[in-house]
Amino acid sequence: MASRILTHIKQLLNTREDSSPLFGDALSRLPRIDDAYLLVEGDEIAGYGKMSSLKKDHAQLPSEQEDCSGKLVLPCWCDSHTHLVFAGYRENEFVDRIRGLSYSEIHARGGGILNTVRKVNETSEDELFLESWKRLEEVAALGTGAIEIKSGYGLTVDTELKMLRVIKKLKERSPLSIRSTFLGAHTYPTAYRENHEGYIQLIIREMLPEIAKEKLADFIDVFCEKGFFSPEETETILRAGLAYGLKPKLHCNQLNSIGGIETGIKLDALSLDHLEVISEDDNQRLRNSGWKGICTLLPSSAFFLGIPLPQARKLIRAGCSVAIASDYNPGSSPSGNMNLVVSMSCLQMNLSPEEAVNAATINGAFAMGLGKSCGSISIGKQANLIVTRAIPSLAFMPYAFGSNHIDKVMIRGQFLSQ
Repeated sequence: MASRILTHIKQLLNTREDSSPLFGDALSRLPRIDDAYLLVEGDEIAGYGKMSSLKKDHAQLPSEQEDCSGKLVLPCWCDSHTHLVFAGYRENEFVDRIRGLSYSEIHARGGGILNTVRKVNETSEDELFLESWKRLEEVAALGTGAIEIKSGYGLTVDTELKMLRVIKKLKERSPLSIRSTFLGAHTYPTAYRENHEGYIQLIIREMLPEIAKEKLADFIDVFCEKGFFSPEETETILRAGLAYGLKPKLHCNQLNSIGGIETGIKLDALSLDHLEVISEDDNQRLRNSGWKGICTLLPSSAFFLGIPLPQARKLIRAGCSVAIASDYNPGSSPSGNMNLVVSMSCLQMNLSPEEAVNAATINGAFAMGLGKSCGSISIGKQANLIVTRAIPSLAFMPYAFGSNHIDKVMIRGQFLSQ
């Protein structure tokens, strides 16, 4: 079993003996070790501590050593909400929005999600895989070691299955930890715009059985929003997914508060995602429900759409467990750069650097069911590491948001080729 050691680490961040999601004020506590070492054996973290105790802790050291003087080492980003599998981009809609059209107006004209749906339907499975593989390599080089990827740009049986098969191939061929989410209920396809029940039955009777048969998804998601799926429709679809062992995740409260949070709590969803719009009733419900899922916030999406950002501080004060993710997609967040997401979270949602790192690592891991294998510097977890360039402090990473502070990225014990 190959082994290596990183030595003289200026700060080793997010060192944890116990792995559990962080709720409320606990998000601000980021354990660290100054002048540290980290031992990797095979694809796992095998040990860590202060350089002063290295010889006492380990009598024999690996020959392969990496001097990290002046550098920070932290766990790779865990991006728990993306739509990375898509075809083409939508920069024309970007220009339309600059000229004054809203997201809803673009969608009503056949743009938005339906625009990408057409492109995905026209793209072969092999082409879709190659496009997605390039994006996956790009986000890995930016420090992402675990990622959730949704379907939802098919909206037909064949194309939803095509997308999920592409995600399955990515899982099989990439060293990243990947989770797959079935989002057939992303919007109503044109043919079912006036026949909601018909499309819901298509999801339940035709899509879900085949997805379960081929083991194509880990989770099920629904876009619960005005003009998309009502709370009642959302519940029907999620319960059908639960019957096949698919844990619920929800898109909710992006533009309106219509009951998505209540539905997610009722069904014990793994995560509630977006949450740009939080009413006082929503806040009290999150505070008092006892729900132990993750509130996944997507600041780059709100920034791109020009809508108010999620109220992270309100959620933290309510005792919630907050994660941040990229929402990488062609319409509202055409970037999977989690470093930028961390900066936005500090600059525009008032998270401290420590809170932002925890939200992008340990809580992000738990938001996709990977908290026991990813998201912190813990013995036995995957050796997924970001090694920064020589920088003065952790705060410098989100502060100097226009620079790339990453020197190397390790995935499962191996440095990615630079």
